[in-house]
Amino acid sequence: MKDFEKIYSEYFDTVYQYTLSLCKDEAWAEELTQEAFFKALKNIGTFRGECKLSVWLCQIAKNIFYTEVKRKQRQVDYPLDTIPGTESIEQKLLNKETAFELHKLLHRLEEPYKEVFWMRTFGELSFAEIGSLFGKSESWARVTYHRAKLKIKEGIK
Repeated sequence: MKDFEKIYSEYFDTVYQYTLSLCKDEAWAEELTQEAFFKALKNIGTFRGECKLSVWLCQIAKNIFYTEVKRKQRQVDYPLDTIPGTESIEQKLLNKETAFELHKLLHRLEEPYKEVFWMRTFGELSFAEIGSLFGKSESWARVTYHRAKLKIKEGIK
């Protein structure tokens, strides 16, 4: 347990900053971080050491975040005519279809391209932070992100 307390104090800020970049809400980020460490404590025996501990913890936090987002999306069901905005319903549906196609392309990307693209685009992490999470350089993160973008562009054509 003392070892886990050390892990908690050493990696809390990293995981918290990552979750904050995902959700943009300090209270929710703290909640996600706490839950990530709780799950990590329960499953520490499954950690195989194939990646840095900080990456493993961030992966747990990311999975919790996406599970929560999906759960919240299922709870909110607005009628189409009450959604504010200037776009027509047709335009919204077209944008939604385009976004869905992009997400399908992104989902089919192999690792580490998919993860780096997510971290940079949706997590808004810097290349230095991404490289650090993977135990690589900032340049590696830039190149990997660029290659991921090229693969997505190829899939769109």
